Amino acid sequence: MSQAPANTPVAPRGWVVRALDRVEKIGNKLPDPAILFLLLMVAVWVVSWWLSGVTFEAIDPRTGNPIVVKNLLEGTALTGFAAAMVNTFVTFPPLGVVLVAMLGLGVAEHTGFISAALRAALSVTPRMLLTPALIGVGILSHIAVDAGYVLVIPLGAVIFYAAGRHPLAGIAAAFAGVSGGFSATMGIPSSLDPLLSGLTQTAAHLTDPTVSVNPLNNFFFTTASSVLIILVGWFLTDRVIEPRLRGTPVDGDASQMPKLDPLTASEKGGLGWAALAMGVTALLFLLTLLPEGSAWRAPDGTPLLPGQSNLLVAQAPLMQSIVPLIFVFFLVPGVVYGLVSGSVKTHRDVVQGMAKAMSGMGYYIVMAFFCAQFIWAFGQSNLGALIAVEGAGGLRALGLPTSVTLIGIILLTASVNLMIGSASAKWALISAIMVPMLMELGVSPDLTQAAYRVGDSTTNIITPLLPYFPLIVVFCQRYVKSSGIGTLLALMLPYSLTLLVTWTAFLLGYWALGFPLGFGASYEYVPAG
Repeated sequence: MSQAPANTPVAPRGWVVRALDRVEKIGNKLPDPAILFLLLMVAVWVVSWWLSGVTFEAIDPRTGNPIVVKNLLEGTALTGFAAAMVNTFVTFPPLGVVLVAMLGLGVAEHTGFISAALRAALSVTPRMLLTPALIGVGILSHIAVDAGYVLVIPLGAVIFYAAGRHPLAGIAAAFAGVSGGFSATMGIPSSLDPLLSGLTQTAAHLTDPTVSVNPLNNFFFTTASSVLIILVGWFLTDRVIEPRLRGTPVDGDASQMPKLDPLTASEKGGLGWAALAMGVTALLFLLTLLPEGSAWRAPDGTPLLPGQSNLLVAQAPLMQSIVPLIFVFFLVPGVVYGLVSGSVKTHRDVVQGMAKAMSGMGYYIVMAFFCAQFIWAFGQSNLGALIAVEGAGGLRALGLPTSVTLIGIILLTASVNLMIGSASAKWALISAIMVPMLMELGVSPDLTQAAYRVGDSTTNIITPLLPYFPLIVVFCQRYVKSSGIGTLLALMLPYSLTLLVTWTAFLLGYWALGFPLGFGASYEYVPAG
């Protein structure tokens, strides 16, 4: 199936498409992402200086003390910023995740393994099911922490292009599943479950020390939500996003783009041996994971089950090795495929594949440097904590009905999410106010947490402050050279707004019908005794 020509007739553009075009045009007039982060950092410095002398009554739930905005323009703060600059950059979490994963992916792509595997899969996959399958895989990737950003999203573009569809639509669909549906699950718990439940329980203990929050307290709701995410994403991708992209030419490096040519005999042989190598690698990994005393397990030696504390889950070598495992699981079959198919002659071909992958990451590394400095400065200033706590306090002061308050929590979280990317950091600030407040109204911590999870997901995909946002822009530029922040914003805005409305309505309907939220969860809070 060939790529549709750029001059394919385009249907008249409705007001939605024209509005998105306007968003893209305005967004692409913003400074380069690297300079944008630099300007935002300077703005944080100035605002922190302006507010540093103001006394706030808002209490930081993490310390129990009033929030104090730190002046980042004073001498000690500036010298501290300079002293920490290198460490801030090299320890920026997305940087290592992206570069290490891309080493393995680079070899698999350079040898032709990924192209051959996708062509084989697409030959038996109905074209109409590519979108829901891709979004579902994006949701499923949550069990591997942030792997979806560096694995599923670029493969979404490859899959769509190879199937004769627009690659940016593939990026949009994958991004919607990976990040827009961040709180959804596909029947498998993620590391986010114990993380949030631990914070929820801590907040609930401010009112009732006897409350116990199960790590799977939202499991049924988040699993059901995955169906909603897939259906909404499927409709928007096929009916809104892709039709709008018909007039956008794919002008990237054609030599790097996959084609749906039939597999040759050598490619079939290489693919078979590569699949066997991947299977053997997975089997060996499982054999080291299953024993009771496995070194992969949590510090206390028990399996990685949801009942463990989030500290033990985070400390488990398995959870800390997701990205290296991705590196190995693509490196091994990539090398085997290359040796059998003939695309790898010596070890130099393998190293060349890694170097080629790194050469394409130069622009991302520059953006990551400025992004890391901005995020560090924003965190040091305490401005994010002030915004979150003041917003939650204002919502409490309104004294709205329960259903409206839940909507308020969702909107507050979605707004704060545009500035604070960390799910745990936001919930640590907001939960200490909203969980006890709703408990006084008879609302369980489980339901309050579910409302937070909806708001936490829906605006991930439209904030340039998401640490992985610059990386997604780079992925877009591989296929459409003129892509910028505005391009990605226009792609993802329909998903964000639609999910915000439909997922909120879904939660309220789920609550009204009394479906169980999760294991050991309830909708109502009844004080003990």
